Amino acid sequence: MASYLVTGVSRGLGFEFLKQLSNNSDNTVFGLVRDKAATDKKVKSELGERANVHILAADITNYDAVKKSADHVAKVTGGKLDYLIANAAYQSEVRASAGIGDFTDQPELLEKDLLDSFNINVVGNIHLINLYLPLILKGTTKKVIAISTGMADIDFIAKFGVTIGSPYAISKAAMNAAVAKFSAQYAGQGVLFLNISPGLVNTRPFDNPTEEQKQGAAIMLARFRDYAPHFTGPITPTESVNHVMSVINKASVENGDGGSFVSHFGNKQWL
Repeated sequence: MASYLVTGVSRGLGFEFLKQLSNNSDNTVFGLVRDKAATDKKVKSELGERANVHILAADITNYDAVKKSADHVAKVTGGKLDYLIANAAYQSEVRASAGIGDFTDQPELLEKDLLDSFNINVVGNIHLINLYLPLILKGTTKKVIAISTGMADIDFIAKFGVTIGSPYAISKAAMNAAVAKFSAQYAGQGVLFLNISPGLVNTRPFDNPTEEQKQGAAIMLARFRDYAPHFTGPITPTESVNHVMSVINKASVENGDGGSFVSHFGNKQWL
């Protein structure tokens, strides 16, 4: 029996992780969300009664709430955890298609997006990992996964002109480095730390997109096709999680995977 903690399970990729992992009744799956009541309702409606699913309330920027969740998990599992999947993230939709140099008239907006992205995607996740590490160290599998993005790959950005989502990409690149640092410190204790991009996933399309968003999306889709001629569009959460779990299951400290940043294919092919 394996135990999992997945953050951001209220929708999209996180909910798909929760669904697939809890399909095996031998697994114990903890989901961390801000709105427990709404998520409990969604789980019951879409998945039915699953005794192996535990929804916990905590915003990952709230240290005390995350600590409380770790204490709760420890009580249920006897003080251990096999897998931690840090999926929750912040990605602003305000001028999401703009480049980093397009905010000279709105410096306050750029600064807010950068700080919000860093606070949630980096600081929050570092605290999350630190608080759950005592459980991971007592677990059997000892795997900590941070869901990243191919847009944080510096070579990809530079070669194919990936201008969109700068605050998000910058924060994810910082988290990639943090995960590598964790790996450097704990690989010797058998803990695998890994950054995985889930691919371009159709999780939350824009409602009533602006002309700027439409134009930005069209430009980036053209550049994505330059990068990957086979690319036809976003994949589903089901496809993404299938790929990501395959990478997680195959990766190990012994194989030299610790601290790596890979795609859902287990390499540097982002699409």
